[in-house]
Amino acid sequence: MPALCPWPYPLWIAHRGAGKLAPENTLAAFDCGLAHGYRMAECDVTLSRDGVAYLLHDERLERTTNGRGIALEQTWALLAQLDAGTWQGERFAREPLATLAALAAFAQARGLVLNLEIKPGSGDDVRCGRFAAAETLRLWAGQAPLPLLSSFSHTALAAARDAAPQLPRAHLFERLARGWLADALALGCVAIVVNHRALDSAAIAQAHAAGLRVLAYTVNDAAVAERLISTGIDGLITDAVNRLGPGAAKPGSG
Repeated sequence: MPALCPWPYPLWIAHRGAGKLAPENTLAAFDCGLAHGYRMAECDVTLSRDGVAYLLHDERLERTTNGRGIALEQTWALLAQLDAGTWQGERFAREPLATLAALAAFAQARGLVLNLEIKPGSGDDVRCGRFAAAETLRLWAGQAPLPLLSSFSHTALAAARDAAPQLPRAHLFERLARGWLADALALGCVAIVVNHRALDSAAIAQAHAAGLRVLAYTVNDAAVAERLISTGIDGLITDAVNRLGPGAAKPGSG
């Protein structure tokens, strides 16, 4: 049986920063997560048309910015001018989209560990995976622990592996269909990240037996968290940073 890989990451991980309390994937959200005691955050990394790595979840701009259209079609010069905060309240007005470089500087200054989900625009899997990994390796040179790269895209993860094999990788799964373990192992992953509804003790044990760590998303219920912890889960990604994990112990965090 392969030994489990060393695991330098905390159990609790703030989803998209603290993406329900502050504008997701912005520096304000990461600051909010830190204020609630979280030392690790998950976020989404994509590329602009001209190859700047920045944080955005959706393929389109409308939900989380005052921009319009397909994000992949925009240059960074345009994206940098957008307001990515007002939708979460006036106190976040004019909060900008964050580049991966800005996040790296913030995280290293504040002691924040990251799970970077590679989120390619349509048809951009290879370019996004390759560039996001190379840029991560450059920005975190000499740092420890390195960010954990993850993606639903097998193609993007393969490109990331080829560009920066030193970076730890995790395969994201909505459900554990046939071949999930082989897919993760073929990419040299150290972990899988799975919808919590698709996880049970048998799946976690199977992954552990193969040497893989297991993370669950998006766990917002205390009873679900307790069940997963009892089965040996290695990481819990949550929106409920003010109610669960480190945030549960923060006075006035509710």
